[in-house]
Amino acid sequence: MKTTRRLGTALAVAALSTGLVLGAVQPARAQIYRWTDERGEVRFSQGIQSVPPQFRGGAVAVGAASPPAPSAPPPSDVSSDATPSGVARIQFTPGRPIMVNARINGSGSTQLILDTGAQATVISPSALAAVGVSYRNAARGSIRGVTGETSVLAVRVESIEVEGARVGPLMVVSHDAGLGTGTDGLLGRDFLDQFVVTIDSNRRVVTLTPKSR
Repeated sequence: MKTTRRLGTALAVAALSTGLVLGAVQPARAQIYRWTDERGEVRFSQGIQSVPPQFRGGAVAVGAASPPAPSAPPPSDVSSDATPSGVARIQFTPGRPIMVNARINGSGSTQLILDTGAQATVISPSALAAVGVSYRNAARGSIRGVTGETSVLAVRVESIEVEGARVGPLMVVSHDAGLGTGTDGLLGRDFLDQFVVTIDSNRRVVTLTPKSR
């Protein structure tokens, strides 16, 4: 019996749904673009060619080539309100990717881009190795993007926690998306769909509220 398994649909279309090209031929530091889809949701894509054609006119380059970030919001914007247990509040700078500090298996942490368009969470192999994630029962699969298809592994983590919002166990994609120094991957909808995600541009805060069971 073959031990190789194909990953589920969510992984296979992860690159297509988010517009992020994960092919090995993509330049490691390709420009990240911010754009808004037909539902008014903010998305981030790597390279202008990975933004759907109908939205390219409104895409804005962010990341390494962006101008200096505006001043961070006063701490009182978030801390003035008590945060209920299980709810996460994440500060961000408008016009830049929304970065989160994600704790894996209750110990080590990684820096991920919160991406409501990515169906699967993607974390670089080096970041997973640094927190001791095992590849013993990894599943083989592939991600397809505009540059072609790339082979990847999916590995089990017992938990991912972001500012008190926790999901687990979860299968995550082990892949280096080439997002640049200080960014280990994407926090996708396999995590985010467990919460109501509210992006408040005025207060510069994303709130993750657990969905009612």
